[in-house]
Amino acid sequence: MNEYEQYESDVIIIGAGGAGLRAAVEAQAMGLRTAVVCKSLLGKAHTVMAEGGMAAAMGNVYPEDNWKVHFRDTMRGGKLLNNYRMAELHAREAPDRVRELEAWGALFDRTEDGLILQRDFGGHRYARLAHVGDRTGLELIRTMQQKAVADGMEVFMELKVLRLLHDADGNVSGLVGYWRPTGKFVVIKAKAVVLATGGVGKSWMYTSNSWESTGDGHAMALWAGADLIDMECVQFHPTGMVWPLSVRGILVTEGVRGDGGVLRNSEGTRFMFDYVPDMFRTETADSEDEADKWYDDHTAGRRPPELLPRDEVARSINSEVKAGRGSPHGGVFLDIATRRTPEDIRRRLPSMYHQFKELAGVDITAEAMEVGPTCHYIMGGVRVDADSTAATVPGLFAAGEVAGGMHGANRLGGNSLSDLLVFGRRAGIGAAEYAQGRAGDVTLDEGQIQQAIDAAVAPFQRESGENPYDIQQDLQGTMQSLVGIIRTGSELEEALGKIEVLEERASNLSVKGGTTYNPGWNLATDLPSMLTVSRCTAMGALNRKESRGGQTRDDFPKADPEMGKVNFVERIADPSTAPTGACGTPSVRSITSQPEPVPVMPDDLRALLEEAL
Repeated sequence: MNEYEQYESDVIIIGAGGAGLRAAVEAQAMGLRTAVVCKSLLGKAHTVMAEGGMAAAMGNVYPEDNWKVHFRDTMRGGKLLNNYRMAELHAREAPDRVRELEAWGALFDRTEDGLILQRDFGGHRYARLAHVGDRTGLELIRTMQQKAVADGMEVFMELKVLRLLHDADGNVSGLVGYWRPTGKFVVIKAKAVVLATGGVGKSWMYTSNSWESTGDGHAMALWAGADLIDMECVQFHPTGMVWPLSVRGILVTEGVRGDGGVLRNSEGTRFMFDYVPDMFRTETADSEDEADKWYDDHTAGRRPPELLPRDEVARSINSEVKAGRGSPHGGVFLDIATRRTPEDIRRRLPSMYHQFKELAGVDITAEAMEVGPTCHYIMGGVRVDADSTAATVPGLFAAGEVAGGMHGANRLGGNSLSDLLVFGRRAGIGAAEYAQGRAGDVTLDEGQIQQAIDAAVAPFQRESGENPYDIQQDLQGTMQSLVGIIRTGSELEEALGKIEVLEERASNLSVKGGTTYNPGWNLATDLPSMLTVSRCTAMGALNRKESRGGQTRDDFPKADPEMGKVNFVERIADPSTAPTGACGTPSVRSITSQPEPVPVMPDDLRALLEEAL
């Protein structure tokens, strides 16, 4: 029998990004012992990479902005697949969460009147992104981390979670994992568990996501009996660097376009005017200045075409590249150097300037950047109750990117950071209230624990077998080429077949060396999650026979009104009896994908979608 360390808490939060830390602050405020588990080091969460700002209808730049307009923008951006209640709560509560963050020490940029400055972003009618230059995510993490640690949060750093654990009544009641530096196993018992594990991007070859984003939370929730929704809706950020190689996949914040940057093709044409729906074509203008003026006159000067919703900009770039008007390395050019002075760029976009200057030798004050669509964010995730963030299995809660419903088919830029704060807080409250309602001690099944540990160490016991890096490379190539920004039914079916073959290969992994500081083993334990979320995404994409938001089907290029009435739900009917796949987890073959009705929106909220707010 494999030995393990054991700990206990009232609430465990898996993930130390913005949502996890905000949940920890709230659970602690309710008097519960709270532990945060992070796969990496505290302070290294992917939230730090969010640059542009957090969306909140505070009205500091445009006084006419309000939660109703924000709600409408979010629902329209999500092509009405959103959980309307989540979108409503987010729009109503985001301003308070931003002011709260400021009260805890966040240093926002300011208007001349001393209010929190707000910038334009794609899909938002008004400038509503509160920001700290282009380092907003870093400031959020700095502030929340200081607050949570000062309040007494326990931290388990560099702890890879393998599986969620149930008690005899089926409640999620803990986790089993291992310390990444030593390989020693750990079990933590709790009365409630919050998932705040982020995204799934590492299953694609070109991604802005960091190494941690292997879909652990999505997969563990599914294996524990929870539902996932909207997994086909993956956002490809329009402007990830495609060249030089040293910065490939790193995002160029939407703030560059919000501050005047424009997209040009290889012919030097500012092509986004050609993709403004039913409005204008650049060939009817005598100059770019005339095009700018026409657009300003006809849109009240609020948004340039580069700030259309992200899915539309990404598809436009993809169209230019496919038409042979792309940059030398398969992207387009993002130009702010001819639109702003070098002093303005260095002042307003300091991180962008220094990052690309130091890592790639690209001076954005003097030259255009080569950018293209990059896997960035998944709108799909754990199906949760909007008010409490409770998943469909008792004892489990989810917030942030791992939770589905809030963003529908497409997330508006800037909604992610305020989403972390709004629903991180609600997850902390929901988990704490659930924990307070559980009487007695938590008991776990020793068999569950040992099964997870035995499966994790199995690769060391094989003399020969598959190399985890080979499987990872093949999976990323499959997802990039067959489940990318443009999809077809035949390619999705091919991808599903390849994922099943990859799972079979992953069941025969072989890892050399010991458990101490072994990145090959770490990857081996990540692969089941990556295969699971890849399967869910491809299944949902195959079933959704339409193009909507982050789901684009070349064989079904238009939105289908009937498809717009359903979410596709992925689940495993009975994980305890499902056939075994990689590393002892339920096989991807046991996952089903079924349509279920989108929650019906009340008449008063539906009316907001039509009003001229």
